[in-house]
Amino acid sequence: MKPTDFSKYLSDFLCQYLPVECGVSRNTIQTYSLAFSLLLKYMKEEECIKPERLYMKDITRQQVIGFLAWLEKERKCSVSTRNARLAALHSFFRYIQYRNIEGIKNCHDILSIHYKKHAAPEMAYLTIEGIKLLLRQPDLQTTGGRRDFALLGLLYDSGARVQELIDLIPSDLRFEETATIVLRGKGRKARVVPLSAKQVKNLEQYMRERNLFEVSRNQCPLFANPQGNKLSRMAVLNIIKKYTDMAKLKAPELIPDKIGCHSFRRSKAMHMLEADINLVWIRDFMGHSSTTTTEVYARASTKLKTDALQKLNSNTVINKKTTWQKDSELMSLLKELRQKY
Repeated sequence: MKPTDFSKYLSDFLCQYLPVECGVSRNTIQTYSLAFSLLLKYMKEEECIKPERLYMKDITRQQVIGFLAWLEKERKCSVSTRNARLAALHSFFRYIQYRNIEGIKNCHDILSIHYKKHAAPEMAYLTIEGIKLLLRQPDLQTTGGRRDFALLGLLYDSGARVQELIDLIPSDLRFEETATIVLRGKGRKARVVPLSAKQVKNLEQYMRERNLFEVSRNQCPLFANPQGNKLSRMAVLNIIKKYTDMAKLKAPELIPDKIGCHSFRRSKAMHMLEADINLVWIRDFMGHSSTTTTEVYARASTKLKTDALQKLNSNTVINKKTTWQKDSELMSLLKELRQKY
C-alpha cells in the first residue's frame, strides 16, 4: 500500500527533524511518539479512520479538540498531560507549515488551540531532617543497600535529574582537590557540579567495592542493575518508594506524600535557597535555563515566606507601651472593671 502524506511527514518529523536538525533527547522523541500513538488510536476508534488511511487533511482543528477531550474524559488524563500531548502536536504542525503550503491554514488553525489552565500542584520536598532520615534506611550490610545509599545521597547532593543520574558513568566523576561530577541534562547540555566531602567518601567506597576505578570499567553505568545495565526510571522510583515507605513508619511527619525522583532535586534547591545562596548560582547548579524556573522554588518555600514576614513585622510592630498603657489611672480603672465583670 502506498504510504499516506501523514505517515511520510510523521516519520520524517520523528526520525530526522527532531533528532538530527533539532538535536532533541531520546526521551522527548519517545514522549512525542506516545502522543501520536494516542492520536492514531483516537482517529481509529472515534473517527473510524485506520492509521494506514489517515491523511493530513483528516486532522483538523475539530479533530484535535476532540482528541484532547477524549484524553481527559476516556483516558482520565490530567490537564498537564493533555497540555503535553498538545505541545507535541503543536511542534509537529509548526514543522508541517513550511513543508505543506497547501495545508498551511489547517496548521494555523491547530496551532491556535490554547493550552488549558490548571492549578499548579503542591511542590513536595523533604526537609533536611527528612533527607537524613531517608538516608538512614538502606541496609549498609548488603551490597544492594550500599548501592542504594550511594544513589540516594548523590541524587540529593548533586541535584541531578533522574535521567542525568541514570546516564552517569565512572569517568564523569573527578576526585581532585574539589571533587566534581559532570551531568548531562536537557538539550544535551553538560554542567559540572561540586560534591560535598561526605558524598565523595561514600562514592569512593561504593566505587572501590564495584571496581569502578578500573580503566576497563570507565564506561560502565555508575549505578547498574544485577545484569550490569543502566537502571530504568521506574527502578530508581521503586528504590525511592521502598525507603520512603520505611521512613514513614518511623516519622511520618517528615515524609510528605507523593515523594518521587524529582523530589530530591526540589529539596536540594529549597535547602540552597533557605541557606541564602545566590539565585543565579543555584540556577547554574541546577542547570535551569533561567532564574525564572529557579524562582518557583522560592515561591514554594514556607521558611522563606515566614522569614520575610518576620522581617516585615520587625519593622512595623513596635514593642513599646502605647500612650494609654502609660496612663496609670486608666489602667487601674480597667483593672477594676475586669475584676467586677
